Amino acid sequence: MKRTTYHRLLLAAPLLLAAADLAVPMRSEVGRPWPFFSADEPAEPPVLAPAAAVKSFAMAPGYAVELVAAEPLVQDPILIEHDGDGRLWVMELPGWAHNLAMENSLEPVNRLVVLDDTNGDGIYDKRTVFADRLVLPRAFKVLIGGCVLIGEPPTLWKACDTDGDSRADSKVKLADGFARLGVLEHGANGLYWGMDNLLVVSEHEWNLAYRSTGPGQGQFVTVPGLRRGQWGVTQDDSGRIYRNVNTDPLFVDNISPDYFARNPDLVRTRGLYENLVDQEKTNIWPAHPTFGLNRGYRREVFRGDGTASYYGGVSSPLIYRGNRLPADVRGMAFVADGATNIVHLLRLADDGQGRLRAEDYYPRGEFLASTDVRFRPTALALAPDGSITIADMYRGVSQDGPLQTDYLRDYITKRGLARGVGHGRIYRVVHVGSDGARAPRPQMSKDSVAALVGHLSHPDGWWRDTAQQHLVQRADAAAVPLLVKLARNAKADWRSRLHALWTLNGMGAMRPDLAGLALRDARPELRAAGLRLAEPWLAKSDAKLTKAALALAGDANWQVRVQAAASLGALPEAARTQPMIALLAVHGDDPVLVDAALSGLKGGELPVLMALASAPAAPKEAVAMLAGALAKRRDAATGQQLVALAGRDDVAPAIRTAVLDGLALGFAGGVQGGGNAVAGGRAGGNIPGVARARGGVERFALAAEPAAISRLAAAGDAPAQKLLALVTWPGRPAPPALPPRTASEEALFKQGQAIYVEQCAGCHQTEGQGQATVAPPLAGSKRVAASGDVPVRILTNGLEGKIGLMPPLGGAMSDAEVAAVLTYVRQSFGNRAAPLPPAAVKEWRLAFAHRTTPWSEKDIDAPQR
Repeated sequence: MKRTTYHRLLLAAPLLLAAADLAVPMRSEVGRPWPFFSADEPAEPPVLAPAAAVKSFAMAPGYAVELVAAEPLVQDPILIEHDGDGRLWVMELPGWAHNLAMENSLEPVNRLVVLDDTNGDGIYDKRTVFADRLVLPRAFKVLIGGCVLIGEPPTLWKACDTDGDSRADSKVKLADGFARLGVLEHGANGLYWGMDNLLVVSEHEWNLAYRSTGPGQGQFVTVPGLRRGQWGVTQDDSGRIYRNVNTDPLFVDNISPDYFARNPDLVRTRGLYENLVDQEKTNIWPAHPTFGLNRGYRREVFRGDGTASYYGGVSSPLIYRGNRLPADVRGMAFVADGATNIVHLLRLADDGQGRLRAEDYYPRGEFLASTDVRFRPTALALAPDGSITIADMYRGVSQDGPLQTDYLRDYITKRGLARGVGHGRIYRVVHVGSDGARAPRPQMSKDSVAALVGHLSHPDGWWRDTAQQHLVQRADAAAVPLLVKLARNAKADWRSRLHALWTLNGMGAMRPDLAGLALRDARPELRAAGLRLAEPWLAKSDAKLTKAALALAGDANWQVRVQAAASLGALPEAARTQPMIALLAVHGDDPVLVDAALSGLKGGELPVLMALASAPAAPKEAVAMLAGALAKRRDAATGQQLVALAGRDDVAPAIRTAVLDGLALGFAGGVQGGGNAVAGGRAGGNIPGVARARGGVERFALAAEPAAISRLAAAGDAPAQKLLALVTWPGRPAPPALPPRTASEEALFKQGQAIYVEQCAGCHQTEGQGQATVAPPLAGSKRVAASGDVPVRILTNGLEGKIGLMPPLGGAMSDAEVAAVLTYVRQSFGNRAAPLPPAAVKEWRLAFAHRTTPWSEKDIDAPQR
């Protein structure tokens, strides 16, 4: 595509803007490290030309942005990735909130394009449409050989350019079930190629693994995972995966999700998707009043200057691993909050043992904040030159119509923010004091195997990651001796050796001696990786590697111990029991290590539990989780044995409580929500293979009344009372059964289950147990079971409660879909309310169509007259 004269003038040279270049602020807030820029909100904010938009940026001292692409070269960008030859791939989504009603178009109007810099001036000047006619795509991953993975709900495609013109001319379906077509905010995305060669899919039940089948050949296979995250994935130098959700900026996976997927009886998954930032310890500092949020009518959550103090919709985490910005931000986490027009920086800290935490890098300021309400950063990416690339969708709207509150819809309409679509900007973040010389452009598609192996020692993480991906996909045997040499080079940087090992593994060329070498390495990152790499030989009872792995169960480093707990599950069942007992006897009150260990104990939990429960200082955490896994399996003899154990007089009170807590959790069939199991912990749901009782939790049948437990319950023991509510025995009155569903009601129930998993479980959790500070429980909710108009009003109009706002979803769902998901919720999680027919939903929606704001708790609970 030829650029206009305007475009050539605009992009003749990079546009730089540091904080010091901005105009004098009209108003400031005391205590900020640099000026706060704000003006009275204009009645209709204008669409700024790219040069003017750049001038709206306030940045941390010393930093600047370069404008490297703008409309018409790029339009509506939502995702970006630099390929191995330095080109920028951009997913464009003009079909999102495309009209004044801010509806999402189901027409094939979206596309994946390639931007190129043909003259080496650092500015993109060529645009090629690789794939068009896409319907609301939400993920892509560039491969070698002219191919790209594209997530276009509900299909994952592999599209290829076979004639070298950078346009896809073939397309093969790889998998179905890649998100539901509809609301973009919830559904599969990511396809992030991690260091272990697992392509992580955020907010989805499976990931992808690449399996090399020969030189230049391979296949992608789905690997069971757990639904985590919302929008975006990143990794650090050790290969740990990070994600986030719109209310919380950063979560980490201490171990890989596939470990938890191997045991469907787990009742918790600590160590996976661990929250690193407490909501009370992070704040944002936008550069202008930000009332254009779904809850903008709640003025008490805004500062006196009109700025929001908390994220409006945080996404796209990025661990910076480049070498162009100052060393003090390497390894730190950047996140985008398009709703408030900022890019936020978090300081990531390791306690020296692998335990991470994060806090605001600037206590009272932003890394980048714009006064332009249309600045909407949607994606952050590492660039080949060591900088950060930002994709700016440049829209007046950050929340599509189906999920807007009436307040936000009115706010947008009055200010004309739904107009002015079809724009888009790409920025490069640089440091003003850094070397201005541009790094050589990569040419990995043409590089020799030796050159690619050399890139694994590059100081920039983008080069190491991309070279590894090329080597794994090429699977050239000539690379193996070079990689082995690098892996064995004790003088090489640990990051280079780590990449060499994972590259060999991805090529199918890992050897036991190399895994053993990693197990003995001085760096904990190498030892942890060595445990994972040794697992195929642990499964075969390799004596040398088994001995080394068992020794690491007592490693001084916490991260290594956690990985050892997970990797010991690869041992044959008969060989893993005693090591697990020994490990949990010492570290059984560490919830992350406990859950990692239990992930590999499927079918072998009972002897471990009985050994630990009889120990003088039994670890309560491990006992509770083992009891929970066994109860969740609902084996009659085992359940009876554990209930009897809890009632024995010789069991210490603390252990009895742990067993009772675990049994109740397991018999309920759910997953523990919030932090640790005994005293509340983070949720684990979406574990595959778990059967659910029809209509809610089925009581576990005992052979006789557990007299000891009944006496405890009668004396007021809460854990005993909770357990008794989940069991039955001959002669105990049974609760009334749910009436059988008709064929149409059963169809609604199944449809609702699929909708719930896709759009509701992220907040309300798999078993409806909710999350503290995020969403209330649906299990046992009086509002769920109330007269049908109550749940319909909440779902379609929203509810402002103590925890926060339940956004209105009426615009995103048909009457049938509302009826389906409410039928599922009303007849699941122990709830026993009647199904809701679509016709009744329609009547209730019409009856309350006048409502323009979310309901308050007082209003929703008031009887209707």
